[in-house]
Amino acid sequence: MAKDRLLSGKARAIVDFAANTTLDDIPDEVVDRSKLVLLDTVGSLLAASDPTYDPGRIVADFAGDGDGRSESSIIGYERTASCENAALTNGTLGYFCDLDAHHPEAITHTPAIMVPAALAVGERERATGTELLASVILGIEVACRVSLALNPGALYDQGFHPTPVSGGFGAAVAAGKLLDLDSEQLAIALGLAQTQASGLLAWKEDPTESLRPFNPGMAARNGVTAAELAAANFGSPVDPFGGEYNVFRAFSNGREAVDRLDRELGETYAITEHAFKRYSSVAFSHPALDALLGLLEEHDLCAEDVAEIEVRFPATGAELIDDADLNSHSLQYLLAVATLEREVMIDDIVDDRRSDPAVRALMDRVSLVRDEQLDDCFPERYTSVVTLETDLGTFSERVEYAAGTPEKPFTESDIKAKFRRITESTTTGEQRDEIVDVVSDFENVRDVNELVELVR
Repeated sequence: MAKDRLLSGKARAIVDFAANTTLDDIPDEVVDRSKLVLLDTVGSLLAASDPTYDPGRIVADFAGDGDGRSESSIIGYERTASCENAALTNGTLGYFCDLDAHHPEAITHTPAIMVPAALAVGERERATGTELLASVILGIEVACRVSLALNPGALYDQGFHPTPVSGGFGAAVAAGKLLDLDSEQLAIALGLAQTQASGLLAWKEDPTESLRPFNPGMAARNGVTAAELAAANFGSPVDPFGGEYNVFRAFSNGREAVDRLDRELGETYAITEHAFKRYSSVAFSHPALDALLGLLEEHDLCAEDVAEIEVRFPATGAELIDDADLNSHSLQYLLAVATLEREVMIDDIVDDRRSDPAVRALMDRVSLVRDEQLDDCFPERYTSVVTLETDLGTFSERVEYAAGTPEKPFTESDIKAKFRRITESTTTGEQRDEIVDVVSDFENVRDVNELVELVR
């Protein structure tokens, strides 16, 4: 056991809660949600493993040719890597398609980090399904609490990406649970995650969309590294959240909300607050996409009918989606594609269609209004008001919450159907059925490798 550490009350509450909580302590409805999150994330991993997508293939090649250790599988590839490099690769795959679940208020894509980290360690350690589910739930819990405490708005304002900055803390907990770390060792792991915390919004300037998914991969790797060093009783700051040079001083610029670290700890679970995604695009765009597609269907409109599309969006968050260079984040591009295709999937993102005359014409008809009156609800929700000007009249729709959010939840059938749909190019029908069956009963899986063998 590591030497007892003089932790602040909040750090002590977190490490004791994470170390001592098992799946039996977690409400059944939370466990049920965790299995759907697991299935949804595995689907995103498999969809991204299509070798025609360069970022995943390049990182898989790098990881597989790395340090020669064969410990954990790279999802969708018939190859293995070190535990850390498998977490790096699978974390990158998990966020590439931008179809993974996210926490709207914390503005984090935690499952894309936690599931890869847990699978990498769980495979090597031959963990049970019960152990892996608990590690994912608790890792997500810590990551979301850290993001909310840091203040994701403050992170964005300073050019940091909340998902990897906070995600490394969660991955350290997820990996630490599977390594059976005690409270004092988890405190070391969090301290080591703190010093590795990183991730910039510089991915907005990468047209290949490689850097964006690399950030969660990096966080998954960093968390696994932190947990493994903690298991060896490596050194770290005495208090990961309360020291003089803590993560809040480094990242929050005085705008932190430290009380969010342990508020209602053990009473609420962040995994139940995650939103599932329908489109391969930034979550900020989803309410507008829902509104647009709803109007097109309701009034039987086609692209030729649309003269103008106006979107009102919270002014605070508009910069990220207003005429962005990246296809996945440009509201103008996304609405144009959706008007033509009635959906937005990853191929619409990686195959740049801006030179398509039909897409370009529609993009020129989309305007985004930065509405300060909607700021009061942001980032708890991404309220969007879409107005269509057409030859048949003016039609408007306001959407507070996108489909797939807890307020407008997908059903279990919806999530399973999504899994089957997005993995068609990388799996057989028999494989998909087997994966769904295994994950649906995951708390009774004796060895995580039962799942890994199906997705390898």
